[in-house]
Formats: sequence, structure tokens, C-alpha cells
Amino acid sequence: MTRLQPVRLRPADMARLGVSGLRARPLRALLAALGIAVGIATMVTVVGISASSQERLLRQLDALGTNLLRVERGDNLFDDEPVDLPTTAASAVRRIDGVRKSSQTGETEATVRRNDLIPTSVSLGITVRATSLDLLDTLDGRVRAGAWLNPATERHPVVVLGAVAAERLGLTAPDARVWIGNRWFSVAGILDRMPLAEEIERSALVGFPAAKEYLDFDGHPTTVYERSADESVESVREALARTVNPERPDAVKVSRPSDALKAKAAAAGAFTGLMLGLGAVALFVGAVGVANTMVVAVLERRKEIGLRRSLGATRGQVRAQFLVEALILAVLGGAAGVLAGTLATLVYAAANALPAVVPMWALGGAAGTTVATGALAGLYPAIRASRVPPTVALSTQ
Repeated sequence: MTRLQPVRLRPADMARLGVSGLRARPLRALLAALGIAVGIATMVTVVGISASSQERLLRQLDALGTNLLRVERGDNLFDDEPVDLPTTAASAVRRIDGVRKSSQTGETEATVRRNDLIPTSVSLGITVRATSLDLLDTLDGRVRAGAWLNPATERHPVVVLGAVAAERLGLTAPDARVWIGNRWFSVAGILDRMPLAEEIERSALVGFPAAKEYLDFDGHPTTVYERSADESVESVREALARTVNPERPDAVKVSRPSDALKAKAAAAGAFTGLMLGLGAVALFVGAVGVANTMVVAVLERRKEIGLRRSLGATRGQVRAQFLVEALILAVLGGAAGVLAGTLATLVYAAANALPAVVPMWALGGAAGTTVATGALAGLYPAIRASRVPPTVALSTQ
């Protein structure tokens, strides 16, 4: 007697069986896929927005450069009083090998106000600083409106406002005056943003000669900025403290402003883990929905399962059929989620002037997660369907 061999089903046949099973109950399939879509969309959107924010900061960092160092006065170890930097600090820095540019600023005790009727206690967080004329060149800054200080205006009551300082004073154009100390200063210009020198953004800048004459400034700088060749940054950094203040190098603080911008880029993804966790919860709920849909399908289709088994379908074929249905359901939901997440990232990036970035690893991870979710969600229903005895299934009313 010839032993009957079960017919082998090709992958295309399995796919058709899976699609036909879902098409028989389209609304239920749609709702189950929606849970997967929400979870995947949340994950792709979170990663995309985080990557876009980081990309903007990194591009900004590339444009600004990482070769800027900042030197600030430190405090005395014994009485916590600040130790003044020498008046020639910037010129001393220029003598270090590898240094290309250097400039200096000095904080004054004066306050800046929109007019002389505002109390002196209202400072708006704006610092009045004396500045050397080469500050803008050293920081690669730009004047948004008006003009920068020059050898003539640095000796007169003329001020240039940082971007934030101008906003706080309610000024958008340089054709105005502000009250500094006990006299009016004419606003010559307003600077553009300076991400590597945020303290300058919050400052009102006057020339060193004008600060000495009108604001009782002692002439000692509090901050020195320098730019060097990229390959010389570390060697310059090591020499700065003892060059700026040979007598008290321990009272000099040296920092690299670009490090703060790098930290911001890292912090842009600080909450990514939390949001991915929320997306994982949504994906888990979606997986439960798929599993529930497949379990109900097994219960409703017991006669179909029994008929197939009686016609020669093996347990493996029945198991594969329901597993394929779950996979198709998950893949459809995952594809919709990837599309929705990518679209949400593009919209957010356009609305916030960010470079739209959706990492390939995020898309690959979404695809892998979708397949794994579908397989896990459909495994139990598929095994349960394969264990239904044909006689019991056919006798079910």
C-alpha cells in the first residue's frame, strides 16, 4: 500500500491563506494592526525627533568649530575672592604657539536699563562688559543690525547689545538709547546668536576706554577667548593658565565652550529611553491585541481547521497558516507605524527648522520588532490551532 504524503505548501500559498483569513474579518484585523502601528509610530517618531535635534546641534558645532577656549578668573583658595587677570592677558595668550586669535572682556558693576526711570535693582540678567575690538573676530560672531564697535566709538558712550540682551530690553533695531550707569549710551548694533559664548548674548558691550571713563572700570579682564589650530588645542589649553597669570595659575579657569554644545547634543536624547519605553508599552498592547484576535479566530474557525486536517493538512501546516496570519497582521501595522512615525518626524522638523533625520537603524529596528512581535503574538494561537483534533473540530456546532 502506498503511503500518502501531505502536499507541501509553498510560501506563496501560505501567504494567500493568511491574507484570505484576514480579509474575512477586515475590521477586526484593522483594529488589531492599529495597536502595532501606534507602538511602532511612537518609537520611530521619538528616535527621529531626537536624532533631528542632535543633528542640528552637531551641524552647528561643525560650523562653529571646536578650537575655541575660554579663560576666566578664578577665586582665591583662602578667602573666595576673585583673582584679577592681568590687563595684558589677551596679548600674552597670542604669544603661545598655535594661537591664531585672542580677545578679552571685563565685567563691570554697571547695570543697563531701558530708561532712567527704572530702578537700578532691575537688571534683567544683563551684564555690562568692557570688550576689546577683536572679540567679534575671535568668536566668529556677526552683527544682526547696526555696526560693531570701532576705534572711535569704543571711546564714547556707545554700546553693542547681545541678542538676548536686546530681546530683554525690547529692542529690535540699533536706533535707540539705553541707560547704563548714570548716563545714556547710544546703541550702535545688535549681535546675532553666539551658541559658543552665551554669556555674550546676555551682555551689553562697551569699549575698554569708555568703560574706564564712564563706568569706573578698573581695566582688568574677567574672560579671555582664544582660537588656535585644531591640532594645537590641547597643547594651548595646558599652557593657558600659566601664561595668563604666571603668579597664580591655580586661580585661572580654562574651559572649552564646544564641550557644552556636545553635552547639549547628548542631552537631546536624554528622554529618548523614557519615550521608547512608552512606545514599547503601546507595542505590547498591540501584540496582545494581535494574539487575542488570533485566539478568537482559532475558536471561530474550528470547523475550517477540522476540515483541513481531515483533507490531509498536517499540524505544521495549520500552525504555519495561523502564524503567517499573525505576521501579516503585524507587518501591516508596522509598515503603517513606520510611515506615520517618519511623517511625524518630517512635520516636526519642518515646524522647528530642524534637519529631518530618521536613522536607518531605527527603521531596521522597527522592522525587526514588528516581525518579532507578530511571531510571538501568533505563536500560542498557532500551536493551539494545530492541536485541535479533526473529529472534535468537525463536530463543533
